[in-house]
Amino acid sequence: MKLDLYYARRFAQWFLIITSVLMTLVILIDLNEQIRRFDSLELGAGRLIGLTLLNAPAAFSEFLPLIMILSTIVLFVGLARSSELVVTRAIGRSGLRALAAPVIVAALIGVLAVSMLNPIVAATSNRFKALSDTYRNGGPAALSLSGEGLWLRQGSPDGQSVIHARGYGNDEAEAGNAENITLFDVTIHDYAPGGGPIRYIIAESARLQGEDWLLTKAKVWPLTIGLNPESIAAEHDVLILPTTLTSERIRDTLGTAEGISIYDLPATIRDLAAAGFSTKRYEVWYQVALARPLFLVAMVLVGAAFTMRHTRFGGTGLAVLTAVLLGFGLYFIRNFAQVLGENGQIPVALAAWAPPVASILLTMGLLLHAEDG
Repeated sequence: MKLDLYYARRFAQWFLIITSVLMTLVILIDLNEQIRRFDSLELGAGRLIGLTLLNAPAAFSEFLPLIMILSTIVLFVGLARSSELVVTRAIGRSGLRALAAPVIVAALIGVLAVSMLNPIVAATSNRFKALSDTYRNGGPAALSLSGEGLWLRQGSPDGQSVIHARGYGNDEAEAGNAENITLFDVTIHDYAPGGGPIRYIIAESARLQGEDWLLTKAKVWPLTIGLNPESIAAEHDVLILPTTLTSERIRDTLGTAEGISIYDLPATIRDLAAAGFSTKRYEVWYQVALARPLFLVAMVLVGAAFTMRHTRFGGTGLAVLTAVLLGFGLYFIRNFAQVLGENGQIPVALAAWAPPVASILLTMGLLLHAEDG
């Protein structure tokens, strides 16, 4: 038991050290990127640092598999060089038994990543997007899907606009044709910078073209104090309205669940299905998030499979490189399977759970071969 606690403590220490070093580099690089993005706006250092820190949880979540495999490699290379693995085997414990403690720690980190880090990433990502839009356009832009349809909010120095659509060009958007995003059964509420309503618009459809919405069969009611809106309403076969939203931003929001907490995803999926929207991508993302602890365990096994060997055999550098490359390969396969699941090419459960399970079985085979020949 004490030996297991020792291995677990060593693994946790290296995990924290590598996380600190890697995240410091990531934060510095991202800070430089924020300075470049907002160079023309001359934002203060406090705001730029705030944006960078809001991006840090998402970066940590993305780099977690890499941190896990590097922690494992450093741990077992160190144990091999100090001959601690030799002593462990000499007292009758197999290498697989020594691996139990790091695997349990990795699984616990995976559970924490799903239950705690995921909601934090969702909240900070949404806040980052809101602040970025505020700094760039004078007001936040928000996009959300619900059972009532698609909601968008865009801001500019001239005021705010809230757009609601009961449907959108789902097939075109999912096919990646960003220039053909179309909203159907559209209503638009325009507000002055002070917050008061100034215009109400309904339209049969709204097509995003460049920096404008192209409304078809639209009717506009100016909301002027002292005047009857209906008496001064105007109808347009085609009406062009400027927008601060981009086609890429809308497409990315419709296609990902980054800004939705894992606790809210089941209800979101039910609401979208009831409203007739496609939920395939959200279902895959939800299952992939649940399978994350298994994938992190697989990363530990990958690192151990090539480094649980005595240094006198040589080839430590090649073994480390092979472990890292295999880890990247498994990460790519997981992402590829996720894309296939989102496109409906394979079942959702297979896309989410097959890569981590297959990775664990593959690395367990390598470990058993190394231990027992």
